[in-house]
Amino acid sequence: MIKQIILASGSPRRLELLQQIGIQPIVVKSRIEEKITETDPALVVEELSWQKACDVAEHLEEYMIESSFSDPMAGLSETNIDLVPVFNPSQALVLGADTVVSCDGKILGKPHSHDEAFRMIKLLQGRSHQVYTGVTLALPESSERFTFHEETVVHVVPMTDEEIRAYAESTEPMDKAGAYGIQGTFGKFIDRIEGDYYNVVGLPLARVYAEIKKFVLR
Repeated sequence: MIKQIILASGSPRRLELLQQIGIQPIVVKSRIEEKITETDPALVVEELSWQKACDVAEHLEEYMIESSFSDPMAGLSETNIDLVPVFNPSQALVLGADTVVSCDGKILGKPHSHDEAFRMIKLLQGRSHQVYTGVTLALPESSERFTFHEETVVHVVPMTDEEIRAYAESTEPMDKAGAYGIQGTFGKFIDRIEGDYYNVVGLPLARVYAEIKKFVLR
């Protein structure tokens, strides 16, 4: 039985999202050098989430010895699932995830500068784009892996260059795919979305929870 979720990501937003639905994961960040061989954004996020999850699953005990985390006994807590917060590799499930923004078939990652953030937002303003999040669930002591992705369409209102520059010059865009955070001040420029809001933040929560339950309850 699965009693511990391992989050193979250093993203504070993914950690917060899991905590929001009652999951207290151990964070063990993947150290693999990510390699992209796909061009389709949906396949790219699946590929990257697979690499992260498999890396942590295959080196879990080694990484946990070397890593420092505040609460190693934190477990998965949900009223519908009776789980004991005790770590054991045979009772762990690793979750890896990756999110990209795609516009006109071009993948927009995290900006490396405020000027690059300006160019990204300039491309996104006044139109729609797609956000893809790939998720892989992996069992450390077996070869069992499950990967999926979710797509959300985001519509951004027209923005002036002054509005774009003001946002791009802030700290908010710098660690986010597509140079914006829907949950932050950029929310005032979101006209509407089609699909899962949380998918844009970093994890499609309903789908993630449903897939985790399949592992936990079997």
